[in-house]
Amino acid sequence: TSKFTSAMTKKWFQFPIEYLWVVTVLVGIFAFVNTHPIRPQDFWFHLAVGKIILANGQIPTVDTFSHTAAGMAYASYQNFWLMDIVMYKIYQWGGAALTVFLHSLTITGAYTIIFLTCYRVTRNLRAAAFGALLAAALGLSDWNVRPQAITFLIGALFILAISELRQTRRREWLLVFPVGMIFWVNSHGSYVIGLVLVGTWMAIELWAFWQRRVATDLWLALIAFLSVILFCLFNPRGIDVLQYTSGMASNPVIQNMVAEWAAPTFDTLNGALFLSGFLVAVTVLMISPKRPSLFQLVLFLGFSVLGLKTLRGSIWFGLVLAPTIADHFSHLMAKLLPSLDTATNQSGSKLINGFVIAFFGLSAILSLPWFKNHLPYPPQKAGLISFETPTLATQELMESAYAQEVFHSMSFGSYLIWAAQPEYPVFVDSRIELYPAEIWRDYLLISAALTGWDDLLDQYQVNTLMLSPTDQSTLITAVEAHRQWERVYQDSAAEIFIRK
Repeated sequence: TSKFTSAMTKKWFQFPIEYLWVVTVLVGIFAFVNTHPIRPQDFWFHLAVGKIILANGQIPTVDTFSHTAAGMAYASYQNFWLMDIVMYKIYQWGGAALTVFLHSLTITGAYTIIFLTCYRVTRNLRAAAFGALLAAALGLSDWNVRPQAITFLIGALFILAISELRQTRRREWLLVFPVGMIFWVNSHGSYVIGLVLVGTWMAIELWAFWQRRVATDLWLALIAFLSVILFCLFNPRGIDVLQYTSGMASNPVIQNMVAEWAAPTFDTLNGALFLSGFLVAVTVLMISPKRPSLFQLVLFLGFSVLGLKTLRGSIWFGLVLAPTIADHFSHLMAKLLPSLDTATNQSGSKLINGFVIAFFGLSAILSLPWFKNHLPYPPQKAGLISFETPTLATQELMESAYAQEVFHSMSFGSYLIWAAQPEYPVFVDSRIELYPAEIWRDYLLISAALTGWDDLLDQYQVNTLMLSPTDQSTLITAVEAHRQWERVYQDSAAEIFIRK
């Protein structure tokens, strides 16, 4: 054992300097996600649904959490039921710390697979690290704890499998598609990305066969495409899942209410990141000495349209195009910086390498969520549960038993579903598509304290307000000046008012 350990240690401290690029990117992702607290918008209601599914042995089909849409059909439960169960069990076993840790492993695993795909394409560690870094920059706004996270890992596996099948034709990679699709279609509506990826590959192979009459990879692509089509039907909705997903994508309430569905602009950080990354990708492809393949061009055009249309497409643009960008970046490096090729096998300073390895190892350990409460993080990063989550206000609500019904910030709805049911049905929450447009209109009117806001509260028979000082400051000012309301609780996350 000592000889083996000694040999491994010696080898580790003599690896090429290029490895540091890889370690920097992947450990950076791991530490960032580990130190990112659970935000309130999407996480908590998924726990509640997972708990209900396990308790009742069936997926709910109607809303039981709100007083504004109670009894209305809600088919979305059938799209993420599997991850709801998984997330609830993880939280039950290890609380927020285990949840954050496994989420971090999932996200880091996805980008590790993307890095490996880039490296398999380029055989260049620097270029592969660059591709993974660009993908990460375009995805960091989508790394909150929610069911969608598992789809990044599955999507990365699809990308790797397609790349390996195109390069090696090793048929065992075909297993990725049916197994991955079963998990994907029951975890999130983005399973359509998997269909698009494999369908694009198949279309390119069909075109090649039409041009050359040589079916090189056509049969592999056909088998892969048929398997994802068949296995995406293994879900509670069957073939209706396709119609449901298309309806969600065109839902006007979602399009207007969810910032993630808006087109990217330089006015927001997420939009600026995508547009900057898009411009980098365009530049690399334009000046690359290598001509893009048809497959690369089709993927670039398709996912550029997706990313330019909606911020939700930003992370997929990065994941899917990373191998393409890495490929052309490696050729660009070889042309502009040929001297780097001669340094590929240089180990550099053992002392410096050892120090850097120790630093990254310590950073990874210290970033673990179990150590978080012992370190001086800024407020935005402090704690395992985000400071904007109304944990104490909800506790006050439950202990004091204020009257129903409650009007609250939309961002509070998910946590109230988890921590205050059935005593306090929510007004609205992050299940955007559940609530009719008129409910959202009234919510926005009240939150902005526009003319008639108090009459609308009377109409909804609201007796308690739980308001966000960040998102509803105008309403708080109006309520303070109103004779009917009295503040009974206040903290940095929420303020509670009741009718006098």
